[in-house]
Amino acid sequence: QVHLEQSGGGLVQPGGSLSVSCAASGSGFSIAAMGWYRQAPGKQRDLVASITRENNTVFADSVKGRFTISRDNVKNILYLQMNSLKPEDTAVYYCKMVVITRYFPSGSHYWGQGTQVTVSS
Repeated sequence: QVHLEQSGGGLVQPGGSLSVSCAASGSGFSIAAMGWYRQAPGKQRDLVASITRENNTVFADSVKGRFTISRDNVKNILYLQMNSLKPEDTAVYYCKMVVITRYFPSGSHYWGQGTQVTVSS
């Protein structure tokens, strides 16, 4: 069994910075793609950024140039650095990992518990 644990986030003023991280724990697994999603109240959950094991990245247009995604393939940790934050970035942020095990060699999707990010003055 694999467990994802998120940390970070919080409250920041517009223009400020925050980071969130997501650590995978368990045994007998490897991780293919990783990504961050966010969901604002009353809205659907949308992709923020994703990163492959080879460090190829994709960003939503709304966060390009402001957010950075990175990963540690040894510690199985995913990071999201958020700069120049705007009120519209306010949402619950979720990490997702595509986990490879011998039982599911094509990959299973695991989600973190969610972390609140609030951008407000």
